[in-house]
Amino acid sequence: MPTLSIVATPIGNLQDITLRAIQTLKESDAILCEDTRVTMKLLARLEIKKPLVSFHEHSDRKRLEEILNLLKEGKNLALVTDAGTPAISDPGSWLVREVVDQLPDVTIVAIPGPSAVVGALSISGFYGDEFVFMGFPPHKKGRQAFFDRAAKEERIVVLYESTHRIMKAMEELTERLGERQIVVCRELTKMHETIYRGTVAEVTAKLKTGSIKGEFAIVLAAV
Repeated sequence: MPTLSIVATPIGNLQDITLRAIQTLKESDAILCEDTRVTMKLLARLEIKKPLVSFHEHSDRKRLEEILNLLKEGKNLALVTDAGTPAISDPGSWLVREVVDQLPDVTIVAIPGPSAVVGALSISGFYGDEFVFMGFPPHKKGRQAFFDRAAKEERIVVLYESTHRIMKAMEELTERLGERQIVVCRELTKMHETIYRGTVAEVTAKLKTGSIKGEFAIVLAAV
């Protein structure tokens, strides 16, 4: 039966790709990707040439049906995102759900690897057997409620934020967290990786004196 492989790719450092991921990409009939330009650069580095099919948050039902038809034809497909593990805070979960519902005979395989969530947790130094991943805060509607829920959560919390909204996010957290410890990770695994630790106020002060370019993973300590 055909296989849909969910392939994790590097979040920054290209050396983080696994041998199994490389082999899977080589053996796939086509690769589903968030941005074909980004994936083409990775494949060029790996010296892999495969047909690329764009699949992202704005893909319509027609594109989904095209992908399902490829699987019906017996094609083995690999799903990648621009960086990290697909289907985690990512529209890949929509595709996986549709394949489970409509093509139950298709084998879905996880090819694990880089993940900003796990990477940030692993270096946070916060102890806890449980954590909550909340993804990106909404841009407008529901944003305050999002941070209210994050602040009230007693377990470790991990969330993402972009370069354009990181300072606004820190303002929201400052109003709610008091002396609760946080770790802010900027550009994990990349050349300019920076890790900030302390209270929200302390980390905010550090961010104001440094660069805020890049993607951020924020970890809140358990209460």
